[in-house]
Amino acid sequence: MNASVEVLLDQVQERGGYGLRQEAAAAVQSVLGLLGAHLVGDDRDDLARLLPWPCGPLLVHAAPVSKPLTPSGFVEAVAARDYLSVADARRAVTAVLATVAEVADDALLRRILTQLPPGHAGLFGRTDPA
Repeated sequence: MNASVEVLLDQVQERGGYGLRQEAAAAVQSVLGLLGAHLVGDDRDDLARLLPWPCGPLLVHAAPVSKPLTPSGFVEAVAARDYLSVADARRAVTAVLATVAEVADDALLRRILTQLPPGHAGLFGRTDPA
């Protein structure tokens, strides 16, 4: 069963150390949109179904990227998109992706990580799959 969007935002707000719920919501929107652009097929759809509405559509309606981003490129893309410093973007990325990692089971998370360039597991608070 999906957790409510309020619970997800509370988790991101706490992990990211955000003072305002709106900051957590902006991080979720930006990071999930970029993540969705890197995922395809059933894995993206399965993850979207686990997330509360309106988070799932952020994944499935993202336009696919032509070239996958490295972990540092992913963080830099969030920084550029939201006019953040790289440190603030890393905080947003890790807060959101660690929360996503808790929603997904290990098998789904492994499948997601195999769609991303090596090194992304650390952004999810995990180690790279073998």
